[in-house]
Amino acid sequence: MSSPAEPERSVVPPPPDLTPLPPSKPPRSALRMRDMVLALGALLLVVLVTGGLSRSCSFAPGGPTVDRSGLPVVDAPAELRGLATRVPFPVRIPAVPADWRSNSTGQDVVGDTQARSVRVGYVTAGGTYVRLVQSDASEEALLAAEKGKQPVAGQGTVDAGGQTWVVYGARPATEPVWIATVPGPVPVRLVITGSGTDDEFRTVATAVLAAQPQPLGTPH
Repeated sequence: MSSPAEPERSVVPPPPDLTPLPPSKPPRSALRMRDMVLALGALLLVVLVTGGLSRSCSFAPGGPTVDRSGLPVVDAPAELRGLATRVPFPVRIPAVPADWRSNSTGQDVVGDTQARSVRVGYVTAGGTYVRLVQSDASEEALLAAEKGKQPVAGQGTVDAGGQTWVVYGARPATEPVWIATVPGPVPVRLVITGSGTDDEFRTVATAVLAAQPQPLGTPH
C-alpha cells in the first residue's frame, strides 16, 4: 500500500537585510586635502587677529607701545598758548624732540577743588606715551586725580631738569607718576606720567623746566 503524496512546499526567500551600510571611507587623498584646507583656514584666522592687535598696540618690557600712524596730531605749542590765557598760573611750553607727536591737550578742574590743570600728551619716537600736567593744585590732589583712590607708594625722588621730583608707583605694576613743585608768585606743580621710560620722563622734565612761563592771561 503506497503512502499518500506529501504536498509541495513553497520556498520563501529570507527577507532582505535592511541594516544600513556604513558610509564608505573617503580616499586618503581627499582626507589630506580637507585637513590642509581646515588647517590653512585656522592659520589665516590667527594671522588676521594677531595682525589687527599688533597694528593698534604692541607690548614692550617698559609698557605697552602705541601705533603712531593712526593717532591724531595736534599743534601742542599753539594749544598750550591758548590754554595759558584761561588758567590762574603760568604755563610752560616744552620743546620736546621733533620726532615726538602730540596727540592731545586740554584743561581740567582737579577733583573737588577750585584748582585747574593744563595737560598735554605725547607719543614718543619709540611708541610710548607720556603726559605732562601743569597745575596750581596740591600734590595730594594731583596724585588722586591721576591714580584715583588706590594707594600709591612713594618710591623716593629723582633729579631732572634741575628740579627734584617725587616719584610714586613702581614699574611694571603701575605707571609711575613724577611730581615737582616750581616755586614762584604762583607755585606750579608739574606731573609726568605714562608708559614712557625714565629717560623719556627726564626729557619732558628738562624741556618743561627750560621753557619760559607764559604771561598770565595774555596770549603769546
